[in-house]
Amino acid sequence: MAGDARVQTAMTNWAPRFLANGIDPNDFQRVTARIHDWAGWLREWSNCGAMHQRMGEEAERDGQHESMAYHYFRAAMAYHFGKFLAVDYPDQLRAAHDLAVACYARALPWFDVPGERMAIPYEGGLTMWGVLRIPPHVARPPVVLLIPGLDSVKEELHTYADEFLRRGMATLAIDGPGQGEMEFERPMRSDYEVAARAAIDALERRADLDARRIGILGVSLGGYYAPRAAAFEPRIRAVIAVAGPYSVPAAFDQMPSLTQEAFIHRSGSASRAEAVERLRAFTLAGVLQRVTVPALVIMGRQDRVVPPHDAEQVAREIGGPVDLWMFDDGNHVCNNIPYKHRPQMADWMRRQLSVSNEA
Repeated sequence: MAGDARVQTAMTNWAPRFLANGIDPNDFQRVTARIHDWAGWLREWSNCGAMHQRMGEEAERDGQHESMAYHYFRAAMAYHFGKFLAVDYPDQLRAAHDLAVACYARALPWFDVPGERMAIPYEGGLTMWGVLRIPPHVARPPVVLLIPGLDSVKEELHTYADEFLRRGMATLAIDGPGQGEMEFERPMRSDYEVAARAAIDALERRADLDARRIGILGVSLGGYYAPRAAAFEPRIRAVIAVAGPYSVPAAFDQMPSLTQEAFIHRSGSASRAEAVERLRAFTLAGVLQRVTVPALVIMGRQDRVVPPHDAEQVAREIGGPVDLWMFDDGNHVCNNIPYKHRPQMADWMRRQLSVSNEA
């Protein structure tokens, strides 16, 4: 792999994320060895996705649905991580995005805990898409709403969902404005409670779920969106914020160049200056006092994307009971140490949403 600055940035900041969220370590080594410049990033990861897609199609023809789901999931993750920051190649980004969504959808009915694509009515007559998975043999389980970040999507939250599902909680991962399937319809917005409200409205229409017990988890920029939603949506019972910024504009200058480019693109801005202006609203100042439900804030002190002290400020200002987990060895979203926080935060959420804790 050559020394292209953007390739090095992607590798330095996000390599553990790929492995923690569904990329096979062997694929990672093989694919990255073939990338010599940023133009090759999307191409090589898409080639990996196509390989797994072909294997999924072969398994599907043979009626081997477990293998089919395995390969379609791997394909979806490869396509996604090829395009997640490729905002300067919009046509190729859209093509890889569509393949990621399609492959994941084909796998979805055949996972150990199957799921369904859920159409959620959104303002302006739009549809916001989610992935709903319900644990078997649990009558009317509580639900955890899963919120992606700036460059993640609902499909990438699959392994997060597995932790909650094992503990008897259903999950609904969504693509809100500026994210995933809605990236092409609406730019990102600071008042994410609008998207959360639409999702919870849809959950309340389901008789197989207990919409009185809803938690929310957000990762990275989703770690800003989740407490923001909890501040203004009273139906949320507990909130987990993982590596979320306190103030996006305050942290913008220190963020990696690829992240800055993604903010410009997904905020619908034409320039860096325009993006900085639009991002002024993305702050939790004056908001967190409204969060009165139990909250868990998670951060790694080795985070190179979001200032680690942001988590301490978020925890100080939250108006209700709060737990702060700071990991000295954790990188951004603590993806390099998932074993130290993912099972434990699912345990924490189960305690908050248990029947014995109902008001």
